[in-house]
Amino acid sequence: MASNRPAQQTSFAPSEKSYESETFGFRGDEGPWEEWNPTAESIRPVRGRHRVAKQRGGGLARSSTVLGVGVIAAVGAGGMATAQTGKPPVSISMPDLSSVTESAKAFVGAESSTPKGSSTPLTSAGLTTADTVAGSADAGEALRARIIQQAESQQDQVDQAAARAAETAAAKKAADAAAKAQDDAKAKEAAAKKKAEDEIEAEKEAARLTQLAKSYSLPTSSYTLTSRFGDSGSMWSSGYHTGLDFAAPTGTLIKAIHSGTITEAGWAGSYGYRTILTLDDGTELWFCHQSSISASVGQKVATGDVIGRVGATGNVTGPHLHLEVHPGGNATGIDPTAWLQSKGLNP
Repeated sequence: MASNRPAQQTSFAPSEKSYESETFGFRGDEGPWEEWNPTAESIRPVRGRHRVAKQRGGGLARSSTVLGVGVIAAVGAGGMATAQTGKPPVSISMPDLSSVTESAKAFVGAESSTPKGSSTPLTSAGLTTADTVAGSADAGEALRARIIQQAESQQDQVDQAAARAAETAAAKKAADAAAKAQDDAKAKEAAAKKKAEDEIEAEKEAARLTQLAKSYSLPTSSYTLTSRFGDSGSMWSSGYHTGLDFAAPTGTLIKAIHSGTITEAGWAGSYGYRTILTLDDGTELWFCHQSSISASVGQKVATGDVIGRVGATGNVTGPHLHLEVHPGGNATGIDPTAWLQSKGLNP
C-alpha cells in the first residue's frame, strides 16, 4: 500500500557553513540533504495516491470475503507460489462438505415436514405433576384445561345447590300440603263432632222443653198477638211496649202459666185489673187489663188453673191480655216471647 514518505528529522537548523555543500547535495557527515521549497503545486494532494478508503457497512464481511478469495487463489496457485518462493508446498486439506450438505438437507426436510401451527409446546413452564400425569405437555393448554375444569366444578356446585334448594322447596311444599290437609281433616272432624254434639244437645233440649212444657201452659187460647215487647209508640208512658199482648174477646179465660203463689190481685192504674203470679224461682208474671180476677193473694195455683178473664180495663184500645215477665221481681221486665220459648212454649 502506498504511503507518504516521512520527512527527515533535523536536530538543528542549517547554518551558513552548510551552504557550502549545496552543489553536491550533502551536508557534512550527516548524509545527503536536499533543499525543499514548498510551492502550491508541491503541497497539493496527488490525486489517486495517498487516499484512505472509506469503511463501509459490512466491512468485516468484505474483508473476510477478500481473505477467503485470497486463500483460494493462494491454494490454486500453490505451485506458482512454490516455484516463485522456492519454499516447499503447504498441504491444505479441504473439509468434506458432503456431511454438511446431508445435514442441511435433513434440517430443511424436517422444517418442511413440520406442519404450520403445530401444537408442539413452546415451554413446559407452569406444568404441575397432575398436568403431566393427565398427559398435558403445554402450559397454556394445561391452564385452559384447569380453567374449564374449575368452571365445570363451579357449575356442578351451582346445579347441586339448585337441586338441593328445589328438593327442600318441594319437601316444604309437600309438608305444608300435608299439614294443611291434616288441619282440614281435623277441622272437618271437629265440625262434624260439634255438629253431632249440637244435635245431641238439641235433642236433649227438645226433650227437656217437651218435658218442661208439660209443666207450663200458654195464658189463654183463641188469641192474636197484636203488640210485642220493644215496640215504640206514644200510647206507652215508657215510649215502648213493655210486654206481649194477646188480643181475645172479653171474658176469655186466663190461666196460670206455671205453678206458684198469687202475690197481688187488684186495680193497678193504667194496667187496669192486674194479677201477679210469683213462681218458685222468684220470677213475677203480670196479667193485666182483666175484666175480672178469679184468684186471691196468697193462693197456691198449679199450671193451667184459671186466675181471671180477658178485659179492656186501664189504658187500652180494645180487649186483650197484657203479659209481662219480671225475673227476680225486678221493675224492668224482659221479652215474654223469649221467656215462654225457653219454657218450651211457642206463643
